[in-house]
Order: sequence, then structure tokens, then C-alpha cells
Amino acid sequence: MDSDLFSRRRAERFAQLLDEANGGRRHHVRSRVDDELATLVAVSQRLTADRPDVQVDQDFRSGLRAMLVATAEREGIGAPAAAKSETAGAGASTRASLLPAVTARRARARGAILVGIAAGAVALSGISAASENAVPGDALYGMKRSTERAQLALASSDISRGQLFLDFARTRLDEAASVHGDRIGFGAVLDDMDADTRQGVRLLTTVAAQRADPAGLDAVNVFVTGQRRAVSGLLERTDQVERDRTRRSLALLDAARDRADALRAAIACGLPTPAASDALGPAPGTCPAER
Repeated sequence: MDSDLFSRRRAERFAQLLDEANGGRRHHVRSRVDDELATLVAVSQRLTADRPDVQVDQDFRSGLRAMLVATAEREGIGAPAAAKSETAGAGASTRASLLPAVTARRARARGAILVGIAAGAVALSGISAASENAVPGDALYGMKRSTERAQLALASSDISRGQLFLDFARTRLDEAASVHGDRIGFGAVLDDMDADTRQGVRLLTTVAAQRADPAGLDAVNVFVTGQRRAVSGLLERTDQVERDRTRRSLALLDAARDRADALRAAIACGLPTPAASDALGPAPGTCPAER
């Protein structure tokens, strides 16, 4: 059986069941997937009835709206029929007039799925807000990290993603400060913090080198200054293993600062974009000495 056709029929039947559940006209047909789809319909009703009592983050709302609008445009949902006929030409107009009613049902099904995605995303954003202060070991910590990945997916540029990674590194530092009596857990959080630091620095230094613009390097320097001061506070721990692990994170921050300074000098003296690169981004050469 054509899997695309089968999936389309499932979507159309799901849209019908949603209509019926919301008081719409009943369709006097039964499908063998009704029992399976009934669970999804029940979830949709619960999401509608039990709206989360939280304030949805404006950036999340804007990003979600942009994603849904882009999907709607790509799928042709809600496009005026007249506009389509004008661009399609006479032959396409004749063909469009002969399309079966299933075309409209497909559009409604796609629209229902988009609405379902939006409702689910807004509901999950409530859980996301509740998980904001979760720390490793908490039940909602996985949701917190998933929310961060969603933010990265919605970021509009490498600069935005780089800054997000640095923000996440700050968050990991706060989490590390809350871990006590657990060497493995403490080291794991610092590992994640260092990974976020490398990712953020690499993205920002790469953009700076490609554009010959030190603006991204300013963000790196500001981050390193504040982060290094905060990480140094972890050296007050009594556990020697944890202090040694903290020094490794401090060494990474020093390396990030040195890389930003070297790139700034390379941009100032007009060196070309470095060909060599590593975990912290482009590795510039040395400016020629002035005579």
C-alpha cells in the first residue's frame, strides 16, 4: 500500500474526529484506525480544557508563529484560490476546477495537524516554564534541556546560536554550584558547561573571522570575564577532585579569551580568514611585525 496515501487518509480521518469531538457534523463512517486516533483526540481535548496557567515566553511565541507560518506557506494552506489560479495559467485553472473535494479535506487535515502542533507546543511551554529552575536529578531536568535544544533550532543565525550556547554555559555553572557530595555529577555538569562554551565560542569566532567584524569577539570577552569570575568561586570547594576539575574549566575560558584576542589582532592587521580551525573556531596566524 502507498504509505503516503495511507498517512494522508489517517490525517484526514484525524481531522474528521477532531471536528466531531468539537461538536461538528458527524461522519457516518468508521475507520480501522479510529481506536488508535481516539487517544490523540482525547489528548487534544485535554490540552484544550486544561490550558497551562503560565505566561508563554514572547520569544518562544514569535519563533513558533514563524515556524507555523512558514509551514503553512510551504504546504499551501490558506492560500486564496484566485491567487493560485492567476499564477497557474489557463490550463492549471481548468485542472484545478476538476480537483475532487478531497483536496479541501487534505488542506483541512493539514490545518488541523498544525493547530494540534501549536496547541501541544504551547502546553509544553507551560511545562518548560516550570522546568526553568530544575537541576540535574530533578524530574523536569530533561524537559529543561529539551527546551534549550528547541531554542537553538529556532535561532535565526549563528550569532544567535553562539550567544545561546554561552547562556547555557552560564546555566550549567549555576547547576554545578547546586551539586554537592557527588564528584561524578559535578564533573558531568562541568563537562556540559565546557561543551556549551566551546560551541558558543566557535560559532562567534567563526562569524567574526568570516566577516572581519570583531563584534562577536566582544560577546566572547564579556562572557569569559563574567564566567571566569563565577567559576573561580567553585575553587572554594573542599573536595580536591572537584577543585582540579574546576581548574580545567578555567583553562578553557583562558584559551577562549586568548583566541578572541588573537582573532581581534588578526582582523585589525588585515590577515585573511584563517584556514586552520579547532574546537574554539578559526586559529589565526601572527600579524607581521611592524618595521
